[in-house]
Amino acid sequence: MEYLSIRECDLDGFLSNAKMNLANSHPGDALNDVSDFYTEIVGDRHVADLAAWHLTSREYIADTLKLQQRFSRDLVLDFGGGIGTHALANAMSSKVEHVFFVDINETNRNFVEYRAKKLGVEKKLTFCKTIQDTQISKFDTIICLDVLEHLADPASQIEIFNEFMDPNSIALFNWYFFKGEKNEYPFHIDDIQIVEKFFETLQSNFLEVFHPILITTRAYKKIR
Repeated sequence: MEYLSIRECDLDGFLSNAKMNLANSHPGDALNDVSDFYTEIVGDRHVADLAAWHLTSREYIADTLKLQQRFSRDLVLDFGGGIGTHALANAMSSKVEHVFFVDINETNRNFVEYRAKKLGVEKKLTFCKTIQDTQISKFDTIICLDVLEHLADPASQIEIFNEFMDPNSIALFNWYFFKGEKNEYPFHIDDIQIVEKFFETLQSNFLEVFHPILITTRAYKKIR
């Protein structure tokens, strides 16, 4: 409320309408560049949507936090980290040296920086628009959750991740290539050729690392 300047009496309505407001703001086929939606169009609607989703998906998010606690160490890249729940948790971990929070949405970056200062962990986070801006050549851990389905070419993105990993690095990925039964996720990619290319790239570049937590997020190390 403080960050978004929302009155307490308006908060419930703001959050309950968040997903629909975000979906309605999507220009559909008129969008030439997917990244434009997240840099130029969404504003604080994406923050609201993520906040609402966190409230309704608490158990799932708790499991992803348990999972990253198993693997996160040293230099962590949090790519497309949204409102920063996982980045902030990693910043609080004694196993993590530093977290590089990369998100093309400036509102998200500013909001997570605000949260980090409130929690007193701002010195363990760096906020960047691109991976190149981090000026780090290799990461020990890469977190990319609920992002790949938003990218025009998710296969190319995981190839980039592969370049920033060494043989001991671990990456945590999940994806949801589905627009919904009623097109409630118009910003998700579901093109068959794009999805097949993604899985072919994943299988040729990464080896899955087993973990016992029953969630869709998976752990990977690079093959070569």
